[in-house]
Amino acid sequence: MTGTEHDDDRRVRLVVLFGGQSAEHDVSCVSARHVLAATDTERYDVRPVAIRRDGTWAFAEDAARLLAAGPASLPEALSTAGPEIDPLPAVLPEPGERVVVFPLLHGPLGEDGTVQGLLELADVPYIGCGVLSSALAMDKAMAKEVLDRAGIPQARWRTFHQDDVSEELLEGLGGALGFPIFVKPANMGSSIGVTKAHDPAELRAAVELGLRYDEWLVAEEGVTGREIECAVLGNREPRASVPGEIVPGAEFYDYEDKYRTGAAELRIPAPLPDDVTGALRAMAVDAFQALRCEGMARVDFFYEEGGRGLLVNEINTIPGFTPISMYPQMWQASGLSYAGLVDELIALAIERYDRRAARRRAT
Repeated sequence: MTGTEHDDDRRVRLVVLFGGQSAEHDVSCVSARHVLAATDTERYDVRPVAIRRDGTWAFAEDAARLLAAGPASLPEALSTAGPEIDPLPAVLPEPGERVVVFPLLHGPLGEDGTVQGLLELADVPYIGCGVLSSALAMDKAMAKEVLDRAGIPQARWRTFHQDDVSEELLEGLGGALGFPIFVKPANMGSSIGVTKAHDPAELRAAVELGLRYDEWLVAEEGVTGREIECAVLGNREPRASVPGEIVPGAEFYDYEDKYRTGAAELRIPAPLPDDVTGALRAMAVDAFQALRCEGMARVDFFYEEGGRGLLVNEINTIPGFTPISMYPQMWQASGLSYAGLVDELIALAIERYDRRAARRRAT
């Protein structure tokens, strides 16, 4: 039996979990719409479940009704409106079926291991990384520490807490990293709260903005290099897609570029020498495994031509699934369709669950 096959003939109920309480709520609603549209409703009993901004759970009745009328009926982004439901009954299987949960919850309280822990307690398969890898990858500071210990090259960085912020600290960052400096909330994605600071005054403002989203911040040196991404898929034997290159429409690849304007130019496959492409794909898998990822993740790189070469920037364990998102596009360029990608992610979730359940039964 391969890593994506299973011998259970029960019908699969696919719970698409979207929304969430983070600043990336809207992105999640867009991603969920396109996952619903691509899922084969003949094979799966699809149930959209929303987490509202206040943390309550709801069955997205309108989305379910429109999905039954045909994927073309779905709006561009799903609504979190619907009757309130209890979290655990929403994901527990009914007799004769098995449940797989697809968490499409970008950012904190969804991508950081919290929901994954709930699903572990509920004893149901779910798509994507587990508790530890989700938490590590979400926290950019800790992810950098682990990748550093694994010997994976990165740009220079510093991590600090809001209680450490002082003029002395800011001066030290400028001296250690040089300008420009990128300031990022440690636990946030989709470039929310990220600022490129060109001088000390902008650095102070960048820190103030970042602290709106997290008490821990990461400051990184500005790298003059190409932005390359690579999608990784799998459990025990992960594989990497062809890489894609992003040419930002703004000064850097920000939230507007990713989800609103679409001004960035995406080059898939990335125009790289064969040896660089091979090294990048291998390094993407190394980073995936260093953080103990499973299912899926997108690994983001800088490529300094004539300099340090490939540098891992960060890992995203629930990458966007919108039409302009890189993760599904890179797999499509690698020969795996959007619908096929969803099917494989479901199979990987079941394979991991069954593998771990067998060990629990043995003890």
